[in-house]
Amino acid sequence: MRTVKTTAQATAAALTALLGAGAAAVAAGRLAGEAGLRPRPGRPLPTEPKLTVHTATADRVTLTRALASLRPGVYGLAGEDGRHASVGRVLEAEAHKADTVVRELLDGAGEFKPGAHAQLTPQVYTGTPRTALGLDYEDVEIAGLPGALPAWFVPAARATWVIAAHGLGTTREHALVLMDFLHRQQFPVLDLAYRGDPGAPAAECGLSRFGADEWQDLEAAVRWAVRHGARRVVLLGWSTGASMALRVAARSEHRDRIAGLVLDSPVLSWQYALEGLARARRTPGFVLPLAVRAAEGRAGLPKERVDRAADPQALRVPVFLAQSEDDALAPYPLARAFARSRPDLIVTHTVDKAPHSAAWNRDPTTYEEALRRFLTPLM
Repeated sequence: MRTVKTTAQATAAALTALLGAGAAAVAAGRLAGEAGLRPRPGRPLPTEPKLTVHTATADRVTLTRALASLRPGVYGLAGEDGRHASVGRVLEAEAHKADTVVRELLDGAGEFKPGAHAQLTPQVYTGTPRTALGLDYEDVEIAGLPGALPAWFVPAARATWVIAAHGLGTTREHALVLMDFLHRQQFPVLDLAYRGDPGAPAAECGLSRFGADEWQDLEAAVRWAVRHGARRVVLLGWSTGASMALRVAARSEHRDRIAGLVLDSPVLSWQYALEGLARARRTPGFVLPLAVRAAEGRAGLPKERVDRAADPQALRVPVFLAQSEDDALAPYPLARAFARSRPDLIVTHTVDKAPHSAAWNRDPTTYEEALRRFLTPLM
């Protein structure tokens, strides 16, 4: 009798533990899913490691040695308290310890003190087109479904406008990396802050839907541009901003005015992006499916593995597709398959050693020349 009772107790304890582990896994899945749906605009993505600033002078900054800090190119350096600087190439010839890296400090001298923590970000500049680049601009408001959407308008001579939409982990300041280049090509630029951004109305329930709702804000920007003199528009988007551009190109009431798309690191599958964000938050692999299902239910996202808006057969205009082979949120194989299915319309610019949304950062000169060649027939 005692043996039977002991066995029953052990079974009950094991079942309780199993149910407890299951409940914990479900809770962890929900937490990971929720985190992926609540991005913080202007805060670097969790895919980027936190680095320690060891020293900073007028033109040099020494950072923790890591794969991220060794990446070639130009990046923003974002501190936890909102401080920001711009860093350039790695200075291998500079004296440094085995566990540190010395990079050019392009802007932001005095922002960081030794011991500060920071992350690299593709958003190189902060401020406005005038304060960051010396470009004249207008603050405008665009009537969107959630309310008035702020935008910067940088005028220029051409009748073809570029309308920019940033992506995950950035704000409309991200588009400043291309603003001067586009201005030199004489493209008017409309740079949009959409729902959930600083100064813009909140997203419904505070949740991102990876472009499924936000595209309507970009469509409102197209309407504004057409009403204010744009004869044709090129949609420029990073990450979820690129997903928004794909939807607008397919659904816009003014799609006859859309001359081309510039898609940088497009999120062609919100599920892959969500899983990448969850992994970056150290979510255990067995919880990832729960995170995806939690996000589906929480935000009403579709269950398709690849976004239906990313159907390459629906394309009707030329596309410039920029992608990193090392992107943790927008997998390179998915982008490659997308491009190969429409070689008649899609030209690609592929880089390596760059995180999400950082193809320009990897090599700005090469990127801009490739983009110039793409844009020239659309002028």
